[in-house]
Amino acid sequence: MSNSPRKKLNKFAKYFLEPSNATHRQYEALRAVYVDGVAPAEAAQRFGYTTGSFHVLSHQFRENPDRDFFLPTTRGPQAAPKRDSVKEGVIDLRKQNMSIYEISKAMNESGTPISPAHVANVLREEGFARLPRRSDEERGAPLGPEGAEVADCRKLNLSPRKVHTNVGGLFLFLPMLVKMNLEQILTDCKFPGTDAIPAAHAMRSLLALKLFGSARHSHVMSRVFDEGLAVFAGLNVVPKRAFLTQYSCRITPAAYPQVMRRWFDAVGTIGGSSGNSFDLDFHSIPFHGEDALIEKHYISKRSRSQKGILSFLALDAEKHKFCYANGQIRKEDQDDEILRFIEFWKEKSGKIPEELIFDSKLTTHANLNELNQQGIQFITLRRRNQKLLEAIGDMPISAWRKIELEGVGRIYKTPKILDQTIQLKGYEGDLRQVVVKDLGHEEPTLLLTNQLKRSPSKLVGRYAHRMLIENGIADGIDFFHMDALSSAVPMKVNCDLQLTLMASNLYRLFGEQIGNGYATAKSRHIFQDFIEASADIIFTDDDQVVVKFQKRAHNPLLLAAGFGNVDVRIPWLDNRRLRFDFGHSAQSPPTTNASPVSG
Repeated sequence: MSNSPRKKLNKFAKYFLEPSNATHRQYEALRAVYVDGVAPAEAAQRFGYTTGSFHVLSHQFRENPDRDFFLPTTRGPQAAPKRDSVKEGVIDLRKQNMSIYEISKAMNESGTPISPAHVANVLREEGFARLPRRSDEERGAPLGPEGAEVADCRKLNLSPRKVHTNVGGLFLFLPMLVKMNLEQILTDCKFPGTDAIPAAHAMRSLLALKLFGSARHSHVMSRVFDEGLAVFAGLNVVPKRAFLTQYSCRITPAAYPQVMRRWFDAVGTIGGSSGNSFDLDFHSIPFHGEDALIEKHYISKRSRSQKGILSFLALDAEKHKFCYANGQIRKEDQDDEILRFIEFWKEKSGKIPEELIFDSKLTTHANLNELNQQGIQFITLRRRNQKLLEAIGDMPISAWRKIELEGVGRIYKTPKILDQTIQLKGYEGDLRQVVVKDLGHEEPTLLLTNQLKRSPSKLVGRYAHRMLIENGIADGIDFFHMDALSSAVPMKVNCDLQLTLMASNLYRLFGEQIGNGYATAKSRHIFQDFIEASADIIFTDDDQVVVKFQKRAHNPLLLAAGFGNVDVRIPWLDNRRLRFDFGHSAQSPPTTNASPVSG
C-alpha cells in the first residue's frame, strides 16, 4: 500500500508490502520502523496511516509487545436460534395470509411475544409485500382494545387466594371505618347507589384515592390496576373515571350537611370529646372551567382574584381536627357563615363554642357584636389603614411594654405591645385592641378581642397558634389534592371537600392511636411512615382476610398501638375477620427507641 515509486512487485512481494487485512498492515508498518529503521512519518505514509493514528499504534505496541499478529479475529456465534424461530413463525403465519396484527396476536398467544412493528420489520426484510385489501368477511373478527371489567361488588372474589398490593397501609383505616359505620351514615343521608356499586362502596373508592394521597386524581389511572384499592372498597375493580365524576354530581347538596354532622359525631365516638376553641378561615379553590355563576375570589397562592369556589373551614384547636366545612358560600353570605357554624355546633354538641379565632376579613363588626352578646370569646385582626398607623406611630415609647411569649416556637419571643380599649362602629361596648410589634413584620399587628382581662402574652400566643389552621389547609391542598379541580377526575367541590375532611380526620385519629408524636404530625409524614406500604392480602379458607406487611422500621410502633391484635369483621367483605401480620409476635411486640416526630 506504499505511495512511493518502486519497481514492479511480484505476487509474493505484494503479500508483504501490500497487506490485505488490518492486522497484517499493522505488523508490516511496525516492522518497518523497529526493524528496518524507517522513520515513523514515512512508515505511516507508506502503509496508509495518519501520523497521529500511527503514533497511537506504536504506543499500544510498546505497551504490549507480545501481541499476536496474523491470528484471525475471533467471531461470535453467527446464528440466533430464538430470533430465527421467531422469524420462521412469522413467515409461516404470513403464508396463511394473516396480517401483521393477526400474526402478533397469534405469536403472543403461543408464548412468543412480538409487537406488530417487529412483525412488519421481519416481513420487510424477507421481501414480503403488503397484503391486498380484504373484505370484512376475509379479515375475521376485528381487533381492538380489550374491555375493562365492570366494577360490581357482587363479583368480588373472596375465595382462598393471595393478592399483592402497593397500598397495603390503607387497610389500617378499616377498623375505624367499621366503628364509624359509614354505610349506615350514607344510607340515612340518602346517598345514591346501585346494586352493583352501593353508596358506601362508591364513597370508599373515592376515599381510598384521598387517603393514598401521594398523587393527584389525575394520576388515578396508574393505580386502578392495583387490586388492593378495589378490595379496600369491597369491589372487584376500581370504578371507572367517568363513574367517579358522575357520582359526585348525583349527590344532592342538602345531603352534605347531614353526612358531615353524622360523620363528626362518629369521629367523636372514637377520638374522644371535642375542644372548646376553634380556628376559622376561608379558602378559595380555583375554578378552571366555564360557568357564569362562579364568582371571583382572592386566591392567596396566586396573589390575584380569579374564579373560584369559596369554602369555609373550622378546625378544633385542641384536637387538630376539622369539624366543619361548607363549600356552597356566595359572596353575599360569607360574612354570616360564622353564625351558621355556631348554629351547627350548638345543634351538634348542645352548647355554643367558647372561643373563636379568625382573621379580619372573615366577618363584620356587627357579627362581632352578635358573638359578644352570645357570650362567645373571640380574637381577630383589625384592618390597618394609614391614619391608624400614623396614630400608633405617634404613641410615646413609654406607652409600649415588652412581653414574653410562652409555648411559641419562633425567633421573635419578646415583642412590644400597646394595650388599649377602643370602640368600633356597629359594636356595642368596649373592645380590647392589642398592638404588637417586633414580631418580624414591617407593620404592627392589631389584635381585637372581647377578652378584656386575659394577659397580653396569652392573647398574642393564642393567635400565633392560629397558624395551625393554615397549616391544616395547606396539608389538605398539598397532600389531599383539594385544589385538583382541573384533574382527570373532576368532582363537585362539595364532594371533594367532604372527602378531604374525612381523610384528614382519619389521619388525625390514626396519628393519635400511634402516639410518639404522630398525633400532631402532618398527613404526608404519617403516609410515608405507615400508609405507603406493600403487603399481601391473603383470603384464607377460614373466613379471614390477613394483610401481611413487609418488615419495616415503623412496624414496632403499629404493634405497640395494638394493630397486631386487631380482629374485626368487615361487613363489605362478607363479614370476614380482618387481621394484620407484621412479621412479629402480636403478643410480644419488640421494644423500640423511636423518637417523637415533629409536626
